[in-house]
Amino acid sequence: MAKPKPLKSTPSATEADAAVQSALRTLDAEGSGIAALTAALQSDLAPAFAAAAELIRGLTGRLIITGLGKSGHVGRKIAATFASTGTPAFFVHAAEAGHGDLGMITPDDVILALSWSGEQPEMKNLISYAKRFRIRLIAMTADGGSTLCKAADVALTLPKAREACPHNLAPTTSSVMMLALGDALAIALLEGRGFSRTDFSVLHPGGKLGAMLKFVRDLMHTGDAVPLKPLGTSMSEALVEMSAKGFGCVGIVDRAGDLVGIITDGDLRRHMRPDLMTALVDEVMTTNPKTTTPDTLAVELLDTINASKPAVTVLIVAEGKKPVGIVHVHDVLRAGVA
Repeated sequence: MAKPKPLKSTPSATEADAAVQSALRTLDAEGSGIAALTAALQSDLAPAFAAAAELIRGLTGRLIITGLGKSGHVGRKIAATFASTGTPAFFVHAAEAGHGDLGMITPDDVILALSWSGEQPEMKNLISYAKRFRIRLIAMTADGGSTLCKAADVALTLPKAREACPHNLAPTTSSVMMLALGDALAIALLEGRGFSRTDFSVLHPGGKLGAMLKFVRDLMHTGDAVPLKPLGTSMSEALVEMSAKGFGCVGIVDRAGDLVGIITDGDLRRHMRPDLMTALVDEVMTTNPKTTTPDTLAVELLDTINASKPAVTVLIVAEGKKPVGIVHVHDVLRAGVA
């Protein structure tokens, strides 16, 4: 057996240019596929797309996505996208379905079957099962006359497109088109349901996305950690509170416990004078301070902090007018939001 040629550490200029040109041809081919799909959705494909969305929206079970080969890989991703955006979904491999996995599919479900040709023999068991138990079937295929397409309740017939592969064989453009149409379905349903950031947070507790979807109540400091002083307090006492709590500010409350003002390092500089320490907080505080709520998403809090003029690094958390916590931009950053 011939020894493999050692890899070059750096390609020549000619090789590098050839690689880039190949990449550009691939992107151009796949972009042409998306353009053809966009045009189809603006004409013949539109009614079927709307019908598929309505069928999925009305299901009482789960969306079962199935496929083989590259279509199967695409199907797994589409299933994950549906599941994470409010449509219960999972992937069933078309070949494994004929060996017991059909038991995962119930009459309350809807099947979305992906096959570019629509003639894969492994799909026959799924088609027969769907007919036998009256399970609604959506086909995503490029052949409107295929067995799969004819058996479907709704047929999403994709426009023909040339693969990026120079031999027009390796599924490339076709895979991108199927993935894009699956994403379009999932997002149409997300928007139709009014699926919110809050809903999203329930399904995405992990990773950076999960951190962005945490609530302020998950990050804020509460209880004695919140720097607060009542109206009528001397500035010397307020300064001790600011220094002890370490947030660079102190909230001012009235007799009812409502937040009426805040004193920050900036307020100290603006009011610097010989008798500052004997003055009352009432004279120095900024009234109607900007606050946030416990139910604000961390990503929205970060947007508020970044957009604040003048800049702020800390916000008091209030329920109505009652201060219940305090949150610093460092708390947001430590949570992994940025």
